Amino acid sequence: MRRAVVLLGAALSLGPVRATAQSGPEVARAYREANEASLVRDFAEMLSYPNRAHTPEIRRAALYIRDQMRGVGVRTELLEIDGVSPLILGELRVPGATRTLGIYVHYDGQAVDPTNWTHDPFHPTLYSAAMEAGGEPIPLPEDGQAVDPEWRLYARSAGDDKAPIAAILPVLRSFRESGVVPTSNLVFMFDGEEEAGSRNLRTYMEMASETLDDIDIWLFFDGPAHPSGRPQITFGVRGSVGMEVTVYGATRNLHSGHYGNWAPDTGNILAHLLASMKDLDGNVLVEGWYDTVEPIGEEERAALRAMPDWDAELRRELGIVKTEGEPQSLPERLLVPALNVRGITSGNTGSLARNVIPNTAVAALGIRMVKGNTSEYLRQRIIDHIVRQGFHVVEEDPDMETRLRYPRIAKVTGGHGGSIAARTSMSDPFAQSVMEAASAAADRAFGEGALVLAPGMGGTLPLYLFTEVAGKPAIVVPVANHDNNQHAPDENLRIANLWYAIDLYAALMTMPKTVF
Repeated sequence: MRRAVVLLGAALSLGPVRATAQSGPEVARAYREANEASLVRDFAEMLSYPNRAHTPEIRRAALYIRDQMRGVGVRTELLEIDGVSPLILGELRVPGATRTLGIYVHYDGQAVDPTNWTHDPFHPTLYSAAMEAGGEPIPLPEDGQAVDPEWRLYARSAGDDKAPIAAILPVLRSFRESGVVPTSNLVFMFDGEEEAGSRNLRTYMEMASETLDDIDIWLFFDGPAHPSGRPQITFGVRGSVGMEVTVYGATRNLHSGHYGNWAPDTGNILAHLLASMKDLDGNVLVEGWYDTVEPIGEEERAALRAMPDWDAELRRELGIVKTEGEPQSLPERLLVPALNVRGITSGNTGSLARNVIPNTAVAALGIRMVKGNTSEYLRQRIIDHIVRQGFHVVEEDPDMETRLRYPRIAKVTGGHGGSIAARTSMSDPFAQSVMEAASAAADRAFGEGALVLAPGMGGTLPLYLFTEVAGKPAIVVPVANHDNNQHAPDENLRIANLWYAIDLYAALMTMPKTVF
């Protein structure tokens, strides 16, 4: 392992200072309105850099972002470990500031299969509206051309998670040109392997401990807005871990005509086993599944009651009549651990189906954990459940002696480690400051009372490294449109959401100077 030389710690020049009577958000909005076409083009350029974690190409993306941050006055360097995506670390020290904000963004993206995309995922393509709404591809705008906020920019990482970087840059540039000084010290951490589990983030944080120790609260710039389209901030994330269950029949595939009704039908065996784990109403039937959930506080319960009742609209959008856990709402269901079947294999379907009884059937399970859960605890509950269904559980393919001893055999693999759920209390004083600033930004962009406060979100981020390991509060500040096709083909960002991000970040960077 080698560590890059990082020159951090000195107060930075904020550029030429000119007197201004405008607030930070006003300055940032005026800059955006004067430069909308170029901001769209700049965002498209950033999206053109391939960014899958741990690939040679991602370092080019890291260097591009590093240089862009340096260009707006942030002392920014790469931390590097051999064979690992670089971590981009930047620091902007403000003389007299009594608060330090940590800003986390990840610049890596999910893997892509270009054959499933309408366009090359790293050739950003602008559309006049969402594809499903009849939008058509249009050229990137020229200077002076009006920009429609309903345009969509399609590319990998457009919504998850380069958009925050594309919004941070113009905010800092507008401040520098207009003499606006942030009210907090700012530390920027751009993670290059979040989509690969942030496996080296803890090491990187130890490498940068001198810089990170001063941070009072972490803001995670990631995630989508509320499904209603209203902006939201989120105070927790779920953990995630995957595991697989394999059941066995004969030692080889068998002709279904010769052996049907006699040989074990692995697909049917697996279906019965999976059905025993969860009922049709979505309740997990694994004993002890819900026992370790940490209850939420009164602030979180009040926030749940105040959230928009949007389930009916979301069901119509997604073509769903009945949801799991009814009458509980989606936000309520995100606060309990989930067990989902991510995939099943047992032979083939369609034109590839054959008259055989497969010798194995495999299910990939996805577990979403909430605060209080551990992957090892829930994994063991699943194993115990499988045993109670009459199976002998193994960790490797069974040998002949094992096959001839047990009528039902299940192999369980995976389920170890994973990401850990985390949640910050809404009563935290630094979180309260963020809520006030975010609420003001949301009011300006969407109207009074627009901001949604969500106790938790369904996705996964490495918050626990900040809340549990580093002992700092951390909250998620999403900006992407909820229908951005995150992780999927034709990922996109609605331009209006980029404009909101600029408003929001300017407000957060110029929050009132409160001392606790």
